[in-house]
Amino acid sequence: MNITAVAIVSIVCWAIVELINGPRGKKSTKKDEQRNTDLAQQVLKLQDRIETLEKIVTDEKYDLNRQFNDLKNDRVA
Repeated sequence: MNITAVAIVSIVCWAIVELINGPRGKKSTKKDEQRNTDLAQQVLKLQDRIETLEKIVTDEKYDLNRQFNDLKNDRVA
């Protein structure tokens, strides 16, 4: 019984590793390379956007404006 359980667990672990790593010896195609390039460009654009948002949110004026808006909304409500 224990040997059977070990064999099953081993097969499942092997299958998971194969799914994660992909097939061995797989050559990347031009389509894969283009996709990787596109994804890298998207990551760079997102990093730029995050940097901009961080600058806005950490700016003292942003916090002050937010507080004014909160006060204004409290009076209206």
